[in-house]
Amino acid sequence: MRSKQDRDVEKVYKTSQIVRKLKRLVNCLETGKPFQIQIAKEKITVPRNAAFNIEHEREGNEKELEFQFKWTK
Repeated sequence: MRSKQDRDVEKVYKTSQIVRKLKRLVNCLETGKPFQIQIAKEKITVPRNAAFNIEHEREGNEKELEFQFKWTK
């Protein structure tokens, strides 16, 4: 069986699209269900026990805020 390759994908969404995705995410978190999303043609399931963290990065005039879920298989 072929293993998945490492990747780093960044996708920009319209506000209305991200609002819908965040509402689905919140619903999954509140009900204890895994969250499913498709990014760059790959379906991803975030398990209900994934660790959640928020990162803030600053470099020069640029700032970044990331909401991350991390888990292992």
